[in-house]
Amino acid sequence: MWLYLAALLGLYFLFRWYRERETVPNLQEKYVLITGCDSGFGNKVARQLDQRGMRVLATCLTQKGADQLRETTSQRLQTVLLDVTDRDSVAAMVRWVKVQLGNKGLWGLVNNAGILLPMAPTEWLTLDDFTNVINVNLVGVIDVTLGIIPLVRKARGRIINVASGAGRLATGGGGYFISKFGVEAFSDSLRRDLSAFGVKVSIIEPGSFKTSLTNREVLKANLEGIWSHLSSEVKESYGEEYFKNFCMKMEAMTGMMKTNLSPVTDSIEHGLTAVRPRTRYSAGWDAKFIAIPLSYLPTILVDYILAKLF
Repeated sequence: MWLYLAALLGLYFLFRWYRERETVPNLQEKYVLITGCDSGFGNKVARQLDQRGMRVLATCLTQKGADQLRETTSQRLQTVLLDVTDRDSVAAMVRWVKVQLGNKGLWGLVNNAGILLPMAPTEWLTLDDFTNVINVNLVGVIDVTLGIIPLVRKARGRIINVASGAGRLATGGGGYFISKFGVEAFSDSLRRDLSAFGVKVSIIEPGSFKTSLTNREVLKANLEGIWSHLSSEVKESYGEEYFKNFCMKMEAMTGMMKTNLSPVTDSIEHGLTAVRPRTRYSAGWDAKFIAIPLSYLPTILVDYILAKLF
């Protein structure tokens, strides 16, 4: 029996590999817009697609980030400054993209821009701490997408939203988890709305990767800053030992993060270039074997496992 199951599983993966290996023709003529290209996933995938010959339109938050990206890429790649939380900035970016495209449609939109911090136990945070993250990671994604949809629909192209394994399983406090759950829901509704027009929508669910957002010193400074501004009542309730243990937990998590970003950027590239892209891409062993599997288990069991893990 186990032999038959193994054979069926092998045939399934062989069939999926064969089905997904066909690539879209004329990639060199296709335009792709990527947000959040100053560093991390966005920066790497912009360079990766540029090397493949695609016409990359990269948005950066800072001029320094834009200049550094252009220094490492071909003249095909164009940059524009964008703050996804500023509606005027988003509108200006959409007008710029239309100028770059001329009469063509936009083959791909990659909503990658995002932030992680502040992250801490819920009671330690303020409403602004939550809304600042949600405005970037979720509202910004929606605003950019609404402006770009007509261009993608014209090309019958692709929209790829970078969510997270944290969009399936919330393991801490802060706006990051809430925003990524929202990206999952937005992507599902978007996929069903646009399927009649030939537009494909994919979700990338990365695990824990080491980027500028997850630098150990940055995370440490974030927690220390939050703790220092708490009321004496809250500090007394949690205690210094709780704070130290929480810092140790965050430090241990950063130690497990991967430095190789290729599983994520390769997934984005496949979603843009494959004739039959996947609806969801899980990138990283922790996403595949911890976050996503746990999200299907009964809540009482998940709570017990997470308590033991963390």
